[in-house]
Amino acid sequence: CLLLARAMGKLQSKISLHTTKYRADSSVGQTGPAGPSQQHSPAHTDAVTSVAALKPDLCVSGGRDKSVAVSSWRSGAALHRFIGHEREVTKVTSALDSSRVFSASRDKTVMMWELHRTSGPSQHFPGHDLVVTGLAVSPDASQLCTGSRDNTVCKWDTETGECLGRAAISRNLVTHLCWVPGEPYVIQTSEDKTTRVWDSRELQVAHTFPAKQHIQTCCDVSQDGRYCLSCSSGSAGHGAEATLWDLRQTRGRVCEYKGHFQTTTSCVFLPWGPALAPSIATSSSDSTVKVWDQNTAGRG
Repeated sequence: CLLLARAMGKLQSKISLHTTKYRADSSVGQTGPAGPSQQHSPAHTDAVTSVAALKPDLCVSGGRDKSVAVSSWRSGAALHRFIGHEREVTKVTSALDSSRVFSASRDKTVMMWELHRTSGPSQHFPGHDLVVTGLAVSPDASQLCTGSRDNTVCKWDTETGECLGRAAISRNLVTHLCWVPGEPYVIQTSEDKTTRVWDSRELQVAHTFPAKQHIQTCCDVSQDGRYCLSCSSGSAGHGAEATLWDLRQTRGRVCEYKGHFQTTTSCVFLPWGPALAPSIATSSSDSTVKVWDQNTAGRG
C-alpha cells in the first residue's frame, strides 16, 4: 500500500500534457540523482479509477484524466503513459506478465496498448452503447471480454479486434468482470444484485449465484480457480458485505465478510503460501481497508 501511495498519491503537483490525440510517453519519471531524495511525477493528474498488476514489478492504472499509466511498484516512477481515450478511463487490466494493457472508458470503447509501442493503441474495440464498466482478458491475452451499462457482455479477438460474440440480458448493468485462471469462464457482477459465471466459448451464462440484497460492485477469483468473491453496495451498516462463492463443487455461498458501514467498492484474494493463511482484502466508501481470514471471516 505504501508503494502504491507513492506511485499514485502525489496529486498536488502538475504535469504538462500535449494535446496530441494518441501519445505514449516512455520517460515520464523525473530522473534526478539516485537516492532517497529522488522525485517522480505523479502517475495521473486527477483521480485514479482503476489499478491492476502487470508484471511482478509493474502495475497499470487508469484515471479521470483519460490516461493509462504503467508504474513501477518498487521505485514509484511512472514509466509509460498512454493517451487516447476521449473520456475518463473506468477499468484497466492485463494478462499477468504480458506486454499488452487494456483500458475501458466512458467514451464507450476499449483500447489495447503495447508496453513497448511508442505510438497509439494497437487495437480498438468499439461497439458498446454506454460506458464500459467490465474488462477481463484471457490468460494468453488472445481474447477479451467486456461489459457495459448497456446490459451486454461482448467477446473480442485481441489480434483482429473482431467482435466474436455479444450477449444481452435485461437489467444486467455490468459492474465488473474477471477471468477464471486456466478456465474458459468469466465472472461478472451486476447492478441487478447477481453474480454470473459466463462460458466464454459460446458466451452463455453457465451459472447464476443467488441474488443478494444489494448491488454487486466488484468480483475476484482465487489463484487456484476454486472460489470467487463478490462485494455489495450498502449504507449505515446495511449491506456492504463481501461474499465467497464456490466455483467447483456446490456452486453455493461459502462465507460472508461483514464489517464495512458503507459500500464495499472492491475485493481481492491476497497471495498466500505455506506460511500464510488464505486471506482476502476489501475496501469501502467508509474509508477503510479490511483484511479477512478467508476461511473464518475473522479480520486480521
